Amino acid sequence: MDEMPRNFRTARSLRVLLAPADRALAVLLGMEPDIDVVAQVRPGDDLAAAAIMCRPEVALVDEVSAVSAVLAEVPECRVLVLATSAHPGLAGRSLAAGAAGLVLRDGPVPDLAEAVRRASTGETVVDPALADPAGA
Repeated sequence: MDEMPRNFRTARSLRVLLAPADRALAVLLGMEPDIDVVAQVRPGDDLAAAAIMCRPEVALVDEVSAVSAVLAEVPECRVLVLATSAHPGLAGRSLAAGAAGLVLRDGPVPDLAEAVRRASTGETVVDPALADPAGA
């Protein structure tokens, strides 16, 4: 895991875990003054162990199955599922698994950063482009 420079951080940064590892996304999110990407988990690495070690406030994962892995070890963590496109039932499955929401992986970074902030305050965040038509 690469460390981000700390000289531009606010007094308290949101601790974010990113799985799978995505250096470009980590750098872009890390440029936000109140977000600190504390871990990037590569495919095949132990997500649960990384969550225990870094104690993120928000985890960004790309699989619904990863939600329970994080929450089992760090129940206070808010988990957002990253999706590339809408799939029927994905929002409902994500929320049913305990996710705090569903966001576009390739959307604008400021929107993703705002979703992280909102999730950290307890909000449920579902990108309108990913919402189930039936109203998940």
